[in-house]
Amino acid sequence: MNTVYPINKGINASLEFKGLRAQYIWYLGGGLVVLLILFAVLYICGVNAYICMGIALGAGGGLFVYVYRLNNQYGQYGLMRKAARRRIPKVIHCFSRKKLIRGQKG
Repeated sequence: MNTVYPINKGINASLEFKGLRAQYIWYLGGGLVVLLILFAVLYICGVNAYICMGIALGAGGGLFVYVYRLNNQYGQYGLMRKAARRRIPKVIHCFSRKKLIRGQKG
């Protein structure tokens, strides 16, 4: 009555699809949704269907190249680290000592 269950070895592994890792999958998916909406708006506005397809395919190709380049350049967490590093202030100005003295007693 012993049962052997397979162990999932990828529990803590990041999500990967066709070489894209982590948040880049969401960036690509969001970009494709935006392109779909752009195509629909152009088509509804009366632009020729071939021109709409050309714009959407060109922008989609550019989107794929851009997202894959970001994925290769920054890796899984590098783009988030870069965004976090941008939010750190370079200089902290303190024009008054009140905040420093107020906390001390004695």
